[in-house]
Amino acid sequence: MSFLTFLFDVAPSGSIIGAAVAVAFLLVFLGVAFIAYKVLKKTVKMAFRLAVVGVILVIAIAGSVSLWYFSSGGSPRPRPPVERQR
Repeated sequence: MSFLTFLFDVAPSGSIIGAAVAVAFLLVFLGVAFIAYKVLKKTVKMAFRLAVVGVILVIAIAGSVSLWYFSSGGSPRPRPPVERQR
């Protein structure tokens, strides 16, 4: 019975969904950075390996912040009043 009440629950707002997408984006890129670090462990030197991981992390953070910023529910600009024609 509690499942049926869950169906009628209030939908999440756009900013919550945007924050969840931003967190998921960050987690995916953190996973990619970790895998890249482990794969490059035996083939390249430490400085190049850390540079590659650093670039991936910068992309992840910039993407997450931009997704979160653009999905936040800011108030729209007010419209100028419309003049009535006589």
